[in-house]
Amino acid sequence: MTLSLTVSDEVRALAPGFTHLAIEAHGLTNGPSTPDSSALLDDAARRLAARLDGRAPHEDPHMAAWREIYTAFGSKPSRTRNSAEALARRALTDAGLPRINLLVDLYNAISVAHLIPVGGEDIDHIEGGMRLVRAAGDEDFVTVAGGEEVVEHPDAGEVVWRDGTGVTCRRWNWRQGPRTPLTERTVSGIFLLESLPPMPVAEVELAGAELVELLEKFSPGARITVHTPE
Repeated sequence: MTLSLTVSDEVRALAPGFTHLAIEAHGLTNGPSTPDSSALLDDAARRLAARLDGRAPHEDPHMAAWREIYTAFGSKPSRTRNSAEALARRALTDAGLPRINLLVDLYNAISVAHLIPVGGEDIDHIEGGMRLVRAAGDEDFVTVAGGEEVVEHPDAGEVVWRDGTGVTCRRWNWRQGPRTPLTERTVSGIFLLESLPPMPVAEVELAGAELVELLEKFSPGARITVHTPE
């Protein structure tokens, strides 16, 4: 793997069944959302509704497991929802899912259809690899508030993704910073699918395979590597 990904022992102890599947892609083509990517998001919302069959997203067993983990590291899951639950709630509203850009639309569609947190990072903006750790509380998280760049710090014990520069995503997969997301200029990305029991690893692999198919379709010629779930 061009970009190293590590999960700390402290996070493994907190969530011993945690699994992540990484898809590394180079030579990507990105741009504004298209009618095709928009249609994928609408289809994902229909698949989600069928999956839930009248239940709220947080009643799904996989989402319930994420809520338990968020509570375990000190976050209130009804206020800071994992990315999949937050997207699912939006998908079920009249407004529907946001259209961000082509690559983000693709992984958001997979997240909603499979009800699994999926993230994307621009490899060219990551410094020295990515680590999933429990924060000390003094790490920098650069974000934007009121149109201006501000620096926040995670809570001590909070689970965060970070690189050599600072935190890239707070509260595990709740809020990504503006330094590393996939933009219309992105050519190399890492896509991360994250799961907890009771989601079978086979379902994570199925979701990953579907994302690879979409990346191959929308970025012909991209060099894509799927790494074994860990």
